Amino acid sequence: MRPAYSSAFLELFARHFHWEAWEQLIRQRGWTIDRPYRSRHPLFAEVIYPIDYGYVNGTRSSDGEPIDLFVGHGTRGLVGALLTIDRRRGKREVKLLYNCTAEEVYLVNGFINFDRQLLEGFLVLRYPMSSLWNDIE
Repeated sequence: MRPAYSSAFLELFARHFHWEAWEQLIRQRGWTIDRPYRSRHPLFAEVIYPIDYGYVNGTRSSDGEPIDLFVGHGTRGLVGALLTIDRRRGKREVKLLYNCTAEEVYLVNGFINFDRQLLEGFLVLRYPMSSLWNDIE
């Protein structure tokens, strides 16, 4: 199976995504956590969230739903995004990673990619992963 996004596309996305503007929007509008750490998915009880998950208040994606957001315990602000493909519903989304530590980035990436026949994500980082590891005390 060929990857849905080429490495060149992911690099282009990382360079041209408006990281600062999205970070400012998240700070201004805030977020709502509707699936806290260790909560179960409302439709799939076997799915348990590894960190807080919700959405950016006052935003809308192409499907009319708010922009999804994973919120961690770091201090870096917007650290990355996951470009996801939901194969059950046939839709693509961007899920943002806000204040995620290096460990939380790994957790979220593994969570999204647990069963790639159902949901697949392509991680795009704002900062090199090595710098996120350096943030750990």
